[in-house]
Amino acid sequence: MFLVTPDPAHGLVAAPRASADLTAETEETLTAQGFAWNSEIEAYTRPADHSPEAVDRTAGALCELGHFVFSSYMPLPTR
Repeated sequence: MFLVTPDPAHGLVAAPRASADLTAETEETLTAQGFAWNSEIEAYTRPADHSPEAVDRTAGALCELGHFVFSSYMPLPTR
């Protein structure tokens, strides 16, 4: 199971529920999307592009690998 969500401090975050969720194929998929493991928060993070579309794209890729995924995003405030 993964949580995929934007975070103001870390960009786009893909956080596994448990280490068993980190299969070689999953790690390869996230790395190919520009994510890097952040041991401080025990999740994959990507500083660029944390748009709703990026959340959906990442969640979709994880679902295709057989993971259950919770995803959320909040639109940026308009000025």
